[in-house]
Amino acid sequence: MKTARSPHHVRILHAVGGMGRGGIETWLMHILRRNDRERFRMDFMVHTAQACAYDDEIRALGSRILPCLDYNRPWRYAKNFSRLVRMHGPYDIVHGHLHHYNGYTLRLAERMCIPVRIAHSHCGTSVQDASPGPLRSVYLSTMKRWIHRFATIGLAASGKAAEALFCPRYRTSPLCKLLYYGIDLDPFREHPDRSLRAALGLAADAFVLAHVGRFDEQKNHGFLLEIFRTVAKVEPSARLLLIGDGPLRTVIERRAAETGLAGRIVFAGARCDVPRLLLGAVDVFVMPSLYEGLPLAGLEAQAAGLRCVFADSITTELDVVPQLITRLSLSQSRFTWARAILAGRRRAPPVTRDDALAVMERSPFNIRRSTAALAQLYQTATSLPRQGPELSLKLPPG
Repeated sequence: MKTARSPHHVRILHAVGGMGRGGIETWLMHILRRNDRERFRMDFMVHTAQACAYDDEIRALGSRILPCLDYNRPWRYAKNFSRLVRMHGPYDIVHGHLHHYNGYTLRLAERMCIPVRIAHSHCGTSVQDASPGPLRSVYLSTMKRWIHRFATIGLAASGKAAEALFCPRYRTSPLCKLLYYGIDLDPFREHPDRSLRAALGLAADAFVLAHVGRFDEQKNHGFLLEIFRTVAKVEPSARLLLIGDGPLRTVIERRAAETGLAGRIVFAGARCDVPRLLLGAVDVFVMPSLYEGLPLAGLEAQAAGLRCVFADSITTELDVVPQLITRLSLSQSRFTWARAILAGRRRAPPVTRDDALAVMERSPFNIRRSTAALAQLYQTATSLPRQGPELSLKLPPG
């Protein structure tokens, strides 16, 4: 049934692949939980008909999950999108979280006369996009051209994420902005629950490495396994806690078994209590990703006061509590990574958990600041003139 437009609130359609427990989705849930429904109403257009982890909570908060299928069949997708907007709109804003595919979604949004069209870049994929095959090259150039033409606002989680979608000249456009993720700091004020180790099958005196992330190529679990194998040879108590799910999980589980590490690795799956696990069960957080925009889990690890070992492929904007962070290149050997991880295993972190949390509280990565910044952007954008060339990004494809 078509929803009548209310003069009292702005209607926003978030376009996202699905609302599982990923970093982007978790940030969106932080935003939704704190959303002022008297000002903004949010729905979520997803590319799957399957139930996802956050669907029930989204509905309980008064928003809708709206499947828009066949994204890999453009003509069908266009019909589905038009039908969805006619049935559930009108919308004032489409906020796209689909990276390159934002180009097509925002083109369709423009045809449906949705006045504010936001392309949000969450991933720093510039290196991966630099040498595409012929078909991929056509896709990337087309999508970037459409983003520059049909987006009225460009947002990015970090400088690297902005360069990936809007090219290095994004800084020259007043309509292209950085909007940092915020995390909910309240769970990190709790006392660490050491009983979580026993629940996970970890000894109280184990040296626990952790990684939070979807099992896909980007997260580089294969290299993480090699690093852990080296650590485990030196430190008998070492254990690896892997939090997340994804298409490569069975591959990594099989590789762990083949290398004799299966008994020393905990595959915890997707969890809703990541802050509790980081606080109560972990000694060192490791993230050897091939690329990232601004990983939420890296912020959470710092809020928990953990030592962190990050790949230098990840934006340095992540380094909110620099005393906790070691940076290494992915070109360095697993032995170098292992030495860095083992270096602090018998010492307390260089800053206390309370001090780390205080730094996070003052930073732009506090969810209260992130929510306020996004609300201000929505309010300002819907107060601008509805149409006109002055609202295009005006960035040449880079």
